[in-house]
Amino acid sequence: MTGSPAHTAPPPVAVSAPQRTRRLPRILAMSGYALALVVWSSSLGIPNDTVQVFVWLWWGTIAWNIEAPPRSHLSFLRDWWPPVLGLVVYFYSRGLTDELGLPVHWTMPIRVDEWLGGGVTPTERLQAAWCGDPCLRSAAPRWYDVALTTVYASHFLVGLTLAAVLWVRDRAEWVRWMRRYLMISFGALVVYILYPMAPPWMAAREGLMGEVTRITGRGWDDLGIGRFDLVLQGVGNPVAAMPSLHAGIAFLVAMYAVWRLRSPWRWTLVLYPALMSLALVYYAEHYVVDIVAGAALALAVMVAAGRWERARGAGRPEGPQPVDEERVDLPAVGTVRE
Repeated sequence: MTGSPAHTAPPPVAVSAPQRTRRLPRILAMSGYALALVVWSSSLGIPNDTVQVFVWLWWGTIAWNIEAPPRSHLSFLRDWWPPVLGLVVYFYSRGLTDELGLPVHWTMPIRVDEWLGGGVTPTERLQAAWCGDPCLRSAAPRWYDVALTTVYASHFLVGLTLAAVLWVRDRAEWVRWMRRYLMISFGALVVYILYPMAPPWMAAREGLMGEVTRITGRGWDDLGIGRFDLVLQGVGNPVAAMPSLHAGIAFLVAMYAVWRLRSPWRWTLVLYPALMSLALVYYAEHYVVDIVAGAALALAVMVAAGRWERARGAGRPEGPQPVDEERVDLPAVGTVRE
């Protein structure tokens, strides 16, 4: 008797593994990207507005995953265009707030800072001790001018650069950070509209406080480096001093990092808002009370965003989370929705 034919299992279907960017192509691509950025910054200035920073970050993710298929690079545009559009709206709205006819506040922050400084504002004390006599923007910069100008200028890059790193590594984490970044930006905008306030350099120009000078860019004068606005040239608001968003975002970065990281070294990141605050007061960009308001806004954003995420079940995952190496090399296509 002949047995029934044996059932042969179908041959396995070949599944192509995700394409990974090899080490050498990545090094070459990132080196070319870094060279292009250096040439751009030394010729025109460091990227200084949201759209320009966004474009350079996109090119950076392309260089990092240079061997990835084009559709993965297009996913950056698909994910990022809503928050970038929101930030552009914020910047243009911020530039219009001083045209609404609301009275500009001058004396309150001076009185508060005089009280904090024992009768003399901290800005006046710092410039008297560090700036030189007379305190001139054209004077030769000291080493700390270079350091503090660098910290000040980092404001335009740090928040979105952090976002790009998170986007490459973990899309859900990117969503959490961008939520907070947009919240603090628009939260500050509301205060700018309701409470326009002049900074120290403007108050000094009007004779309302002692002699202080706006010396923000002095640290880079000898280096020949500037900042360049490609899209938002001329958009600004000199009476949007309260709260200090420079300080607020620096505090937000530190708070977020301390919350998310596990290393004990994460606490060293509190030096960033401390140095930013020192730069803002020394350069006569902000009063101490503006910085306190910025820190309070950052804390309020962290608390409000955390509560909203917990209510939706989108908060911090329990326990240590492994890093997905494939995600690091090749971001998945599509926008994250929580």
